[in-house]
Amino acid sequence: MSAAPPRIAAVLIGRNEGARLVAALASVPPGVSPVIYVDSGSTDGSVAAAEAAGARVVRLDLTRPFTAARARNEGFAALGPDLPDLVQFIDGDCTLAPGWVETAAAFLAATPGAAVACGRRRERFPEASVWNRLCDAEWDTPVGQARACGGDAMMRAAAFAEVGGFAASLIAGEEPELCVRLRAAGWEVWRLDAEMTLHDAAMTRFGQWWKRMRRGGHAFAEGAALHGRPPERHFVREMRSALVWGLGVPLAAVAGVAAFGPWGLLALLAWPLQVLRLAPRLGLVRAGFLTLGKVPEAIGVAEYWLRRLRGRPAGLIEYK
Repeated sequence: MSAAPPRIAAVLIGRNEGARLVAALASVPPGVSPVIYVDSGSTDGSVAAAEAAGARVVRLDLTRPFTAARARNEGFAALGPDLPDLVQFIDGDCTLAPGWVETAAAFLAATPGAAVACGRRRERFPEASVWNRLCDAEWDTPVGQARACGGDAMMRAAAFAEVGGFAASLIAGEEPELCVRLRAAGWEVWRLDAEMTLHDAAMTRFGQWWKRMRRGGHAFAEGAALHGRPPERHFVREMRSALVWGLGVPLAAVAGVAAFGPWGLLALLAWPLQVLRLAPRLGLVRAGFLTLGKVPEAIGVAEYWLRRLRGRPAGLIEYK
């Protein structure tokens, strides 16, 4: 007698995603039920569109600080006590690839130690800007057992509930942090060789990219503060890299100018040398922006620690 197919639900989150949300909801295949949409104060008709598509809508209480982690948790909570076997989390600016849900569900059924299955996330319009192309390259992570996933992933509902879901206070980096706790509890995270989602970063300006990198630096600092001790050393390497290249190099140049005059600016040659070192593996453009991105990442690290020392909560860093 064959086993019953797994029960699969979907949780989408968004705010003012408009047509992207409509497309996201339409990409959820039949048989995935319920579909929960968590709205964080949209003013563009997203709630009505979600209801028209048959989704169950959860409106976040906006008197409390909003984070994507909190939104996903509230969407999961809306599933009630009778949990499905699997939950597909999707950001409202993404669409699921045809066949992904079936592929991920089959993998999790065949791999009982796995809590998370994710696949290839691609940018919908990589040709629109260099910033979108950088995002698309960022999503191309190695296939196999992984340390973390992103916001789009299929998760085993029982495992998610076991570790308490996402850390609701995190403004960024909540998915890798969740995976740290899942792996500590004995679960595995896998990245499959399969198309998963199309994402619309909609980044057309340098300032958007800069802000996104700042947010990454903040995530590195907070992740290291939470799980930076051995053996995990979560985000410690990333935070140190941001500080060395984004803060250490310019400080060395300033100190060099104070000690040796204009010759001290030679310290800044560390940046182009780093670009040349990375270019054979990443390409010149990506290597250049990866190196330049250490500056906003270092700013994000500093912002996290300044806020923490002052006892102030972190505010959202949104790039679109």
